[in-house]
Amino acid sequence: MNSNIVTRAFLGLAIGDALGLPVEFIERKYLKENPVKDFTEFGTHNQPKGTWSDDSSLTFCLAQTLTNGYHLKEIAASFVCWYNENYWTARGHVFDIGASTSKAIQNIIKGIPLSKVGGASERDNGNGSLMRILPLCFYLKDFEIEKRFAVIKEVSSITHAHSRSILCCFIYIEICIQILKGESKRNAYYEAVAIVNDYCANHNQLKKECFHLKRVLGYLLEEVPEHEIYSSGYVVHSLEAAIWCWLKEDSYEKAVLKAVNLGDDSDTIASITGGLAGLSSKTNEIPKKWIKDLAKVDEIIILSNEIFQKYF
Repeated sequence: MNSNIVTRAFLGLAIGDALGLPVEFIERKYLKENPVKDFTEFGTHNQPKGTWSDDSSLTFCLAQTLTNGYHLKEIAASFVCWYNENYWTARGHVFDIGASTSKAIQNIIKGIPLSKVGGASERDNGNGSLMRILPLCFYLKDFEIEKRFAVIKEVSSITHAHSRSILCCFIYIEICIQILKGESKRNAYYEAVAIVNDYCANHNQLKKECFHLKRVLGYLLEEVPEHEIYSSGYVVHSLEAAIWCWLKEDSYEKAVLKAVNLGDDSDTIASITGGLAGLSSKTNEIPKKWIKDLAKVDEIIILSNEIFQKYF
């Protein structure tokens, strides 16, 4: 296996995040007329170009803990460290955080048990756990499905404990694992969906949630026109948009730019897309100009090498 696969995934995710951050919350109509084509600066959060957000920060917090194996308390502690001490931030400060994530981290600080800190109501189905879940694919790739699901559920539930958010994370990780096995894009998607459908058929709570993901789990996404792809922060919309962009385009660059230019929650959609597109990309496919301008790129590469050495 190519030794750069973790690096491509991490850079892919962070670059997507950084491309989308300056236009977060911008409407699709505006971006159709003024599309993002490269890194830009300032914008929505007034940050220098190449800056990534909480999406990447919490991804790298999770990855950093996984360099020492899987320990749920350490993962939660790293999120607190990011929140309180600016750990794994692009520019030394936290400037963006979702409401559910913020509340969950405050619950951790209060000493509430980890099984109860994450939001479990239907309104807690934002994309805040999906956006950071990718590193688990490296840890979980050789485990049986029951173990994979159990760990995904635990890690998602730190902030997002509703079954729908967990199912979205499960689908995403299963696709990533199929990519790691060497499957082509479409085969990875089809095989992952078959695995998830089979698993959900025997688990009633998940089975109830499959209705909300029928476009993903029914192999329908590629036929959906762009105007019916939604790019909000709702976890189902985010997963659909990311997979759709990834399947529709034949390169990393095209996929993440398509994601950014869907508008709305553009940084998170592009980071989720970028994780998939980076993982499935060829060596040197990610534009070097974006790698060069990415915040803390050296630290990201060091972290990715540590994950590679641990799990490959």
